[in-house]
Amino acid sequence: MPLDTAEFESRVAAIDISKKDEILAQVHERVAELVKNKDEVKALIGYIDLTTLAGDDTRKRVEALVDRALLPIPSEPSVHCGAVCVYPARVKNATDHLKSLNKSLNVASVAAGFPSGQYHLLSRLLEIELTVADGASEIDIVINRCAALEGEWEVVYDELVAMKEKCGAAHMKSILATGELKSVENIAKASVAAILANSDFIKTSTGKESVNATLEVAYVMCLAIKQQFEKTGKRVGFKPAGGIRTVEEALGYRALIEIVLGKEWLTPELFRIGASSLLDGIIAAL
Repeated sequence: MPLDTAEFESRVAAIDISKKDEILAQVHERVAELVKNKDEVKALIGYIDLTTLAGDDTRKRVEALVDRALLPIPSEPSVHCGAVCVYPARVKNATDHLKSLNKSLNVASVAAGFPSGQYHLLSRLLEIELTVADGASEIDIVINRCAALEGEWEVVYDELVAMKEKCGAAHMKSILATGELKSVENIAKASVAAILANSDFIKTSTGKESVNATLEVAYVMCLAIKQQFEKTGKRVGFKPAGGIRTVEEALGYRALIEIVLGKEWLTPELFRIGASSLLDGIIAAL
């Protein structure tokens, strides 16, 4: 279906951030409580998409990442990360290693011209198709920021619809690259466009922008998710990513989810944190 512009504009206009300061104050109060609770700190591990996105990633590095995601605390085999996240060319390394171990774990991959999105649409779609064929169960795509910044929201939406189709059974996590969208209004519009295009998750950042995840942009995105649930009963997931290194930072997003969306979202099926070093901080805190 083409973008329903009237519905799109109505949803964007209805996102009211006037209570932002009040909500964020509640978040900080809640973090002060949660950080004292080791069970809550440990639960963060299950939300992590343990990530490596380096130019020198190798098969061995990816296999070590998988091993760590499967067993981050050797004495507690029931604790594991929500997923590993790797480049498309390294997906088969992850899936082959999991098969050799006879283990299961979500394998996410950044595709569709990550991180810039400045590639021909056909090549972005082919990258998704190939990555899913290699066994990725989740695809973290990037929206067309050029179209977003030029106000071409039908283009953003149409591309997302095409990418969602190529994902097939794999979940699509749409990265908005909020640090490059320039305004709260654009963040709201990108969130609504991604949700209307049936994204399974909306995600803040690639981790490669100069400004990545913040509680302020997360609040706007969570309001769009809440709106979708109130209108349709469908729950869309949320993933902050980029620069989340400390337990307190991670608990901030966990608290925001609880306050804005409710405890029903506190599950790896609906809440993930993209991180490469956060796990170290959690284990040190425990």
